[in-house]
Amino acid sequence: MIALESYILVAGLLFAIGAFGVLLRRNTLILFMCLELMLSASILGLIAFSRYNATAEVAMMSGNLLVLFIIAIAACEVAVGLAIIVTLWRRQQTVDVSELTALKN
Repeated sequence: MIALESYILVAGLLFAIGAFGVLLRRNTLILFMCLELMLSASILGLIAFSRYNATAEVAMMSGNLLVLFIIAIAACEVAVGLAIIVTLWRRQQTVDVSELTALKN
């Protein structure tokens, strides 16, 4: 069986990659992919802790239900994010974050 520390290390690396992608990239599509990577890292951590602390079926299912809600929220985020990206592309012909100044005014 793989130790809890290995799962947490992988989740931390995924989260760090996503955070650096959000901070360093300017393309809106890449930003949303990095945000999804960060959500996936949190899901991996929740599942790892749920399996590690599973003394009963109820304890294991509570972590899995939380992951199900996170996946549903991530799906909603993708739908709204892609709609925003398509709208920005139609209006300004760019998805570069540094060139989008419509919300400043």
